[in-house]
Amino acid sequence: MDLDTRKVNFIRDFLKLESEKAISQFEKLLKKETEISSSFEPMSTADFQERIDVSIEDSVNGRVTEATDLISEIEKWR
Repeated sequence: MDLDTRKVNFIRDFLKLESEKAISQFEKLLKKETEISSSFEPMSTADFQERIDVSIEDSVNGRVTEATDLISEIEKWR
C-alpha cells in the first residue's frame, strides 16, 4: 500500500472516531511531529567535519566509553 492510500485510509478511520481523548492525543502527536520536522535543519559540511575532528581527538585522548561499559551503565537505569 502506498503512502497516499495509507493517508486516505487513516483520515477515513480518524473521521469515525468519537473519543475526545483519542482526538486530543492525535492532535498532540501531530503538533509534536510538525514541530520536529519544521525545526530540523541539515548539518553543514563544515559542522560535520568539525564533529568528526572532535570525535577523533576524543578517541586519541581516551575520552571514549567502551560499548560494554555503556551497556552496563544502561542496565543500572532500570
